[in-house]
Amino acid sequence: MSTLSPGLPGTPLLHALAKYWWLFLLRGIVAIIFGVLSFMWPGITLLTLVLFWGAFALVDGVLALGHAIMGGGVAPRWWLALVGLAGLAAGIVTFMNPGLTTVVLLYFVAGWAIALGVFQIVGAIQLRKQIENEWTLILSGVVSLLIGILLIVRPGEAALAFIWVIAAYAIVFGVLMIGFAFRLKKHQH
Repeated sequence: MSTLSPGLPGTPLLHALAKYWWLFLLRGIVAIIFGVLSFMWPGITLLTLVLFWGAFALVDGVLALGHAIMGGGVAPRWWLALVGLAGLAAGIVTFMNPGLTTVVLLYFVAGWAIALGVFQIVGAIQLRKQIENEWTLILSGVVSLLIGILLIVRPGEAALAFIWVIAAYAIVFGVLMIGFAFRLKKHQH
């Protein structure tokens, strides 16, 4: 019997993924839209990403401090105060020096892309006996991994081309996710 047949034991991961194949499709569509818009407005995209993150850090810092102050006498709240102060500091540094924040965010994105790539490759290897053409998931993982490594190895150049790299990555990732989604759809019950 083929392990590709629906309903066979030993294929719970495939069936769980196939049930929500449309989520991979949506991820792909959103990635392509983000990539296209980033190519259209690279400067605005980079500055917006950095400033949104700075605003998030400020608001999160204020809320954490508020929680530390108003949290009642239940437990020590010094750690919330530290988190709040760190958030305020990160937000202020972001608005005072967005260039520095851009480099730090570049490393965060690089780490995320590397982790995403590794997990997608591992997931595809686990699915290789349950689905045909798992190469789309492997390839998207390899692309993520390579982009992450490139961002770490060439941070100066990558900071200048950050949005172009992320936009291209988003489009390629989106196309591969859409291909994987339709592949999963064939295994839906």
